[in-house]
Amino acid sequence: MSSSPLPGDASNDPTDDQTGRFVRQPNGRVRPLSPHMQIWRWHITMVASIAFRVTIGAATFGAMFVIGWLAVLAFGPEAHATFAALAGSPLGLLIGIGLTWVLFSFMLNGGRHLINDATIGLELKPADLMSHIAVWGPFVLTAILWIVLFATGRVSL
Repeated sequence: MSSSPLPGDASNDPTDDQTGRFVRQPNGRVRPLSPHMQIWRWHITMVASIAFRVTIGAATFGAMFVIGWLAVLAFGPEAHATFAALAGSPLGLLIGIGLTWVLFSFMLNGGRHLINDATIGLELKPADLMSHIAVWGPFVLTAILWIVLFATGRVSL
């Protein structure tokens, strides 16, 4: 009869553990490793959390973009015209669309966190709903905004 190893069992030294599920801590105790992404089933709240972290990094890029634009303004009309041409290029529009998604994602995920910090919506169904809004809402809002910009002639290729 085979039994699974127990963390406190002396015969289950981490060096003998063939499963890789246990580790010897600095205090000498054998403890199980924390669950990993391969163990947990993907859930919408995980996706929302990861998306929020991605938007924080992308917002840093967006801030550098704005600082670059302000720096270009200081160099005069010719430099600004060059920057405006780059911003109006397909690559510039792609960056603009991406930064719009980042803004909407940051706003919706930030709102989700603000609501959760008030201890509201922490049950499974409301948490799932807010996570779905935070994950899919930025795509919808970005598409609507850019469709309006293109339809009104504010932006063109």
